[in-house]
Amino acid sequence: MSPTRRIDPRRIATTLLLLLPLLGGCSSLGYYASLAQGQRALLKAREPIERIVGDEQRDPELRRRLQKVQEARRWAVGHLKLPDNQSYTTYADLGRPYVVWNVFAAPELSLEPLQNCFPLIGCMAYRGYYRQQQAEQRADQLRHQGYDVHVGGVPAYSTLNWFADPVLSTMMRWSDEVLVGMIFHELAHQVVYVRDDTAFNESYAEFVEEQGLQEYLAEKGGTREAWQLFDRRRHEFVDLVLATRSRLVQVFSADLSDSDKRAAKKRQFEQLAQDYQQLRDGPWAGYAGFDGWFAKGEPNNARLLPFALYDEHKPAFAVIFQQAGGDWAKFHGAVRELSKLPSGQRLERLRTLARQQTGMDTP
Repeated sequence: MSPTRRIDPRRIATTLLLLLPLLGGCSSLGYYASLAQGQRALLKAREPIERIVGDEQRDPELRRRLQKVQEARRWAVGHLKLPDNQSYTTYADLGRPYVVWNVFAAPELSLEPLQNCFPLIGCMAYRGYYRQQQAEQRADQLRHQGYDVHVGGVPAYSTLNWFADPVLSTMMRWSDEVLVGMIFHELAHQVVYVRDDTAFNESYAEFVEEQGLQEYLAEKGGTREAWQLFDRRRHEFVDLVLATRSRLVQVFSADLSDSDKRAAKKRQFEQLAQDYQQLRDGPWAGYAGFDGWFAKGEPNNARLLPFALYDEHKPAFAVIFQQAGGDWAKFHGAVRELSKLPSGQRLERLRTLARQQTGMDTP
């Protein structure tokens, strides 16, 4: 749900020794060792949710929310046809605000993300760190190389069932609805995962999260008015950012000088800030819940990347879901078949499906 999420350290913790001959340079060794150490510490912190819920000496609010997780997870297995395994049956208190920090980077005049490639799991559009300081150091290196850079905290990630992923204390920062949605999202990653295609993986899981949460709340007695209002505003904000991204794609592909592209880029980000202010001060009646996105610094290409990765193909997955008649098993099966296509064919199919929903071409 949130714009920035998830590193996939799949299998790294248990296969580090096998990978050492493949890694070039001390910096790579240090990075993989850090991932292994972070994953081991996370797994060591786990304790069964059932034990916490049954212990009346534990924090009542924590127990209530973990009971909510138990209920939502059972519902997801039966209704959404998500995996029934040991993931999210344990809880880990990490004592920090995020589990990892993801580093995104893009060229100054492009929205193509810098790819980060790993043995066994392929390439992703970000690189994750268990320590914020390490993430900031990597970001500084990339800035010195001329990249636009963004560091975003991540509340949860999936190891694709290589480990029994726990519910994390970092997932408890927001509402019950967000917590439940994250469980759906992370379990979806265990159903379909495509090597080297972050946008496909995240858009699919994001659709499962949003559609699944909508059905879950409807069955459990409807949604809270406050959540409905926040969710609507969140989508409106995302729409603003994606519209800016679409215009920038046109700018960067135009036959212009680099100086003209830089000037146009600056105008587009200024327009985004103005559009947001009008939305905030107008229809939102002063609601400033997304001011923090602008307060983090001047927007740049890298800060747009998470929005594209998580939302780019959602319209296509909505069409697949409609074609499946709302049957989740058929939907997941259709997505699996789509995932088997070569990358170029898969992307073209996604764009065709999106046009069926929107009635217009996607950039």
